[in-house]
Amino acid sequence: MSLITVEDVTVRLGGRMVLDDVSLTLEEGEIVTIVGPNGSGKSTLLRTLIGAVPPNEGKVTRKRGLKIGYVPQKLHIDPTLPLTVRRFLSLPKWVDDDAAHAALEEAGAGHLCNHQMTDLSGGQFQRALLARALLTKPDLLILDEATQGLDQPGSADFYGQIEKLRQDRGMAVLMVSHELHVVMATSDRVICLNGHVCCHGAPEHVASAPEYRALFGSGTHGALALYRHEHTHEHCDHDHNHPHSHEEHA
Repeated sequence: MSLITVEDVTVRLGGRMVLDDVSLTLEEGEIVTIVGPNGSGKSTLLRTLIGAVPPNEGKVTRKRGLKIGYVPQKLHIDPTLPLTVRRFLSLPKWVDDDAAHAALEEAGAGHLCNHQMTDLSGGQFQRALLARALLTKPDLLILDEATQGLDQPGSADFYGQIEKLRQDRGMAVLMVSHELHVVMATSDRVICLNGHVCCHGAPEHVASAPEYRALFGSGTHGALALYRHEHTHEHCDHDHNHPHSHEEHA
């Protein structure tokens, strides 16, 4: 059974259509990246998947007992608040030392245990958030633009850690990112979203799809430069196990 199945989901917020007839599946052990322009509904889709936003139409089905770890885009901590990384991992529920240290090691942040959260660099802060998400031993790890604000080496480092976690734990990963040059290289599947699913499939197919190029341009973009192909596709739905996506443009 798929971890999550989304069938014909429509979400309206404040009277505005944010997601229109979206269908997709998330399978065990795969890394899936959602790309799309600002305002395309990416964060709303994540919140719908985890149950924070109910769909107006359609259905979201989660595998029974599914455990989800979530790394937010950002988290504000009052700079005057004395809070070590170890203490942060035990909010709001106490976590024993062995579990805390194991999660930090897996996140590549074992040396940060006694550091103050407010003293961490951007990359260190995101690894602390990752460690917290790993405490639940998730079947699915969701990252909402988790490397926003990091430089390119920092982003590549972070995504390398995610790939290692997938290999070690066998968990699935769903990422939202603007850093197409990085995610295209680490993803099994890419979903291009602009209110609806424009196209989806293997990274090289998505990068050569007209719908993708219409949103992100062609030729000079880093992601496209990685996946230059002689051919083009009328549509990049190349995986018949996944619901067919829609051609209409908002």
